[in-house]
Amino acid sequence: MRSRVILGVALLALAGPLILAPSLAAGPGDPIVAARQASMKEMAAAARAIAEMFDGKRAYEPAAFKAAADTLSARAGALTGEFPQGSLGAPSAARPEIDQARPEFEALARHIGRLADALAIKAENAPPGLTADMRMTGPPMDGGSLLGKRPGAAEADPARMPAEHLLHLILQDCTSCHSKFRRRAE
Repeated sequence: MRSRVILGVALLALAGPLILAPSLAAGPGDPIVAARQASMKEMAAAARAIAEMFDGKRAYEPAAFKAAADTLSARAGALTGEFPQGSLGAPSAARPEIDQARPEFEALARHIGRLADALAIKAENAPPGLTADMRMTGPPMDGGSLLGKRPGAAEADPARMPAEHLLHLILQDCTSCHSKFRRRAE
């Protein structure tokens, strides 16, 4: 009888953490996950505002353009800190693969940050109306063509890119990151 009690206590001691683990996992109620989701929503709203200005769906206002660009820059700068270990995986939409490919994730976040910073700098002196030098015109600026990127093409300096192109590159990086590191909603 005594051996059964000892065995039961030992099993409970070993299984206890496994039973409690799901309740300790980061999820939508977790403050880290909630802050991360709020940050992503801020970034999405800012990007949408700028895109709608370029698409003519929203009136262009220099102050609103600057505020949205500043939001993108600030939030992009904080991206890597918003995905600490222990806050990834179910029930959060952030995949645990972030930790397995942390250098790639951080490189994407830094690239988004550089692009967003360049956009914010351009927004500092935003003209009263959309100008041709703010728009994407001519061939792709990333060394590519309509059929793809040329091998060995140098990456263009974000400071020399038009604001609209910077926004498109930010959105492209966001899409790449989400496709690799975000679970699809079911």
